[in-house]
Amino acid sequence: MTSAQPELEAFPPTLREVLLRPRWLAMLALCLVVAGVFAWLGQWQLGRSINVNPQPPGATEEVLPIADVVEPGDYLPEPYVGQRVTATGMWIPDDFLVVGSRFNDDVEGYWVTGQLRIAETETPTSLAVAIGWAPTQEAAEAAVAELNAEAVSTAPIAVTGRLISDEGPVVPRRDADPQSMSRMSPPALLSHWHDIEGLDVYRPYLASEVAIGPLDDIASPAPPEGSTVNWLNIFYAIEWAVFAGFAFYLWYRLAKDAWEREVEEMEDAAAAASGAPPVS
Repeated sequence: MTSAQPELEAFPPTLREVLLRPRWLAMLALCLVVAGVFAWLGQWQLGRSINVNPQPPGATEEVLPIADVVEPGDYLPEPYVGQRVTATGMWIPDDFLVVGSRFNDDVEGYWVTGQLRIAETETPTSLAVAIGWAPTQEAAEAAVAELNAEAVSTAPIAVTGRLISDEGPVVPRRDADPQSMSRMSPPALLSHWHDIEGLDVYRPYLASEVAIGPLDDIASPAPPEGSTVNWLNIFYAIEWAVFAGFAFYLWYRLAKDAWEREVEEMEDAAAAASGAPPVS
């Protein structure tokens, strides 16, 4: 009498066996490439978080020629924000304008600004200058009228003050005068200036230390000493490290889900063969 050969029982694969399959090894290689890119980005961001050549204390208080700090059309480098500079030129008549929402020692008022045409440049070049502060709009407009009358002089003058980054224009409120300005923005001032054909303009503006005409001096204290550590860049570097780790977690999670599905399908098939209800 012969006996039937028992069927070999099929065992589900282990998670390790699934992870070592060519498909998931190829996915792991792709994750390594992605994580490597993220790691490089994190290292680059970390390298930018430490200023290895910081400005010495009090460097912004040294008066420099404006040409040594920034070129026309360029953004003001961060270490030079608030730098004291001197610029020589002539005022352009009828280009004295009023900018509102200006504070002097916590008192709101107005700035009177002017277009200073820089002397001895190859191409016409202008710098927006905040000339002085007035407590009311009426006082600021009276100062504009006086400055326009005096701006006919052709003798260059030297203006010393702090160089400050463009604040950017803002859309006025619906109930406000569309010609009014509440931000110190050279591009916005440029749209009101005269004689601008082929004109180069400095992106930052100059806050004059000494007021001209019937105006008060602008309160412009020295900027605080900056830190040598840029914590925002450090935060970004940490983010890139998290992204790199997530790439490996995603690979592991997808492979584990595939393994769990395969095990569940094998258990359902075995239950169906034995007549038992499928595993839920």
